[in-house]
Amino acid sequence: MEAVLLIDFGSTNTKVTAVDPEGERLLGTAAAYTTVDTDIGTGLAEGVEKLQKETGPLHFVKRFACSSAAGGLRMITCGLVPSLTAEAARLASLGAGAKIIKVFSYELTDEDVIEISTLKPDILLLTGGVDGGNKECILHNARMLAAMPSPAAEPFPIIIAGNRGAAAECEKILAATGRELIRCPNVMPALNKLNIEPVQEEIRRLFLRRIIRAKGLSREQALVSGILMPTPSAVKRGLELLSGGTDAQKGLGELVAVDLGGATTDVYSVAKGLPQRSGDVVMKGIPEPESKRTVEGDIGMRYSSAGVLDAAGAEKLAMLSGLAAEKVRTGVAYWTAHPEALPASEEDVALDFGLAAAAIETAVTRHAGTIEEAYTPAGRVFVQTGKDLSGVNRLVLTGGAVIHNTRAGDLAASALFNNENPASLRPRKAEVYIDKSYILAAMGLLAETWPDKALSIMQKEIQAYGTGK
Repeated sequence: MEAVLLIDFGSTNTKVTAVDPEGERLLGTAAAYTTVDTDIGTGLAEGVEKLQKETGPLHFVKRFACSSAAGGLRMITCGLVPSLTAEAARLASLGAGAKIIKVFSYELTDEDVIEISTLKPDILLLTGGVDGGNKECILHNARMLAAMPSPAAEPFPIIIAGNRGAAAECEKILAATGRELIRCPNVMPALNKLNIEPVQEEIRRLFLRRIIRAKGLSREQALVSGILMPTPSAVKRGLELLSGGTDAQKGLGELVAVDLGGATTDVYSVAKGLPQRSGDVVMKGIPEPESKRTVEGDIGMRYSSAGVLDAAGAEKLAMLSGLAAEKVRTGVAYWTAHPEALPASEEDVALDFGLAAAAIETAVTRHAGTIEEAYTPAGRVFVQTGKDLSGVNRLVLTGGAVIHNTRAGDLAASALFNNENPASLRPRKAEVYIDKSYILAAMGLLAETWPDKALSIMQKEIQAYGTGK
């Protein structure tokens, strides 16, 4: 049978998905350990072999791939004011599928430059100042970066996307470093106005041309039709399609999605996020993109389970799991040291649920906006920061800890509004959809060529679980 193979080179596993585009159906999925330290093709071959044991022999007419292997796309951003250009740079990077390892604000110091050199990012995004505004900060930072010693290996590129009045001078300052320099329009050309799409396109282009090679994935270019994007970017593309639909098919509408992993928890929202209250709401901070991604690097089910414990507290996890607080601490310590471990007892299953529920609640709370009461000479107002997701009534859950959990509905409830935190603008109620075959990234890849077919497959496979309340 002719099929399309969709590959996700993950940090731990290489996941493969086969689809019949003509029949608009999922043929099967499989996974194998990612052999990034040796020959990444070995893990891919093992995954395809497992897949064809399930599906029978397949002839792949196209092979598309995304990747988060070897740590994904690691980025550093430099901006001016933390809540403005630095935040705009962060949103641009996360939306392109990057993993932000550090955000610097204001003028870089000698210690900052040493840290940047030590962290060795894949890309650095240099921003600062609205057009016609402050130029000194971004010029100072360009000079500091220019003085940073270049490693013997190929140096990381720098994207310049700040005050347009300083961009050419920044490029001139940095030209002698031998680094690849890319000039983009300002990520914040005017106060509270974002323009992040050009930067996101450049990040993706660099990923395709440079990062894939640096991660050792270029050996597979002969085996795939194209490594198209970072995995989070593929997931985001799939969710945008599921939400917005196509000219021929209607999507679900506005949604929130949670991808719960072993090391990180990604949250996505495809929603305008405008105030749901009428008349008395004042917006604070920069407007956020309709399609937004955040990643919680300290929140996960195994590698980052200690982060869940730190964020939620042992007592909260004890309440959620039904275990004693000391057993919670012991279990988290074991899973942090043995991230490959699977639940082997009823207590393990209970702790797994508690960690998943707390991770989802923490990550969605950080992603959603907040609202606070304030008093002005004109009377009482409510100040909203971030996106108001309280009216969003579709919730999509994915990740192994959700897919294989028998209490997925209870996990979904953790993402919703809770009177214990009335300032959080999380969804108040939502119909829950489970990505039971873990195909969101694969459908994001397929959507680049066949969006209608990708949407049809998602509508069959990502089905409503029930109503979270």
